[in-house]
Amino acid sequence: MIYDNLLRPLFARARSAQTSIARLNLLRGHLIRHSSSTTAPAEESNNMAQNPTKPLKILMLHGYTQTGPLFRNKTRALEKSLAKAFPAGITLSYPTAPIRLSRAQIPTFDTDGVKADDTEEEEPDAYAWWVRKDKIEQGNGKVEGEGFSYEGLETGFAKMAQVLKEEGPFDGVIGFSQGGAAAGMLASILEPGRKEAFEKAQEKGGMPYPQVMDGVHPPLKFAVSYSGFAPAANELYQAFYEPKIKTPMLHFLGSLDTVVEESRSLRLAEACEKKEGRIVYHPGGHFLPSQKQPVSALVGFIREIMAEAEGPKKEESVEDMDVPF
Repeated sequence: MIYDNLLRPLFARARSAQTSIARLNLLRGHLIRHSSSTTAPAEESNNMAQNPTKPLKILMLHGYTQTGPLFRNKTRALEKSLAKAFPAGITLSYPTAPIRLSRAQIPTFDTDGVKADDTEEEEPDAYAWWVRKDKIEQGNGKVEGEGFSYEGLETGFAKMAQVLKEEGPFDGVIGFSQGGAAAGMLASILEPGRKEAFEKAQEKGGMPYPQVMDGVHPPLKFAVSYSGFAPAANELYQAFYEPKIKTPMLHFLGSLDTVVEESRSLRLAEACEKKEGRIVYHPGGHFLPSQKQPVSALVGFIREIMAEAEGPKKEESVEDMDVPF
């Protein structure tokens, strides 16, 4: 009995100490989670964001000379990684661009060496969202207006609008090369107030607002560009980038890319309202990297954006916890 009276206060203090330690550990974890955005590296912070609770749907835009099925074959590894990273489900849609290219429009084709009996062969299975046309110089060596235009851009947007209607709504868009440029344009044109920006720019020679996009889809939550780009200063397309793109956008650049110059890709990043922490270099060329680090950056970015879109999740209060001792 005497020993019981002596030990009871000691056990009480031990239980109190254990309770305090448990609560301190919980608080420590709570603080780490909520301060990681400022103290941890961006990639680590992004990966700590919780996964979306609903299935994701992403539009995949292929590059110049590709097709939807070919783009999917080239991104199988990425698709598997995303499916594993988002257990709630993810759907990737791979449309094919509407403009079929001739052999003369494909840089790798030696059209000068085509024989007469080859001229009736079927055109290659290669497509584009638009075709760049450089204006021909006049006799005096001058070019009237801007030096290039994107022929068929309205047709490309008509195809995108069709996919958005039939397969949407989409959470975001991922594009490669010309598809990366198109992803930036698409994210821009779906933003509130962009139609007014086109109408204002048209007074100074800008292209008219693509009416096929009017009210076709709500603004995207995010956009991702792999080796994408923005055109050089051109009044025709100013409204896509002024005002700057508000949709969160992640940019991947290959350090060995010899197809799209770094300056062209950075031009697209500069056209976004926020670019800090959203430019990722990978040690490769003109392709979508499937290595762990760039995939982790993509997953972290999507998690962060979707967590913000879904809103904060209610966490259990420390005081309400049922401590088992």
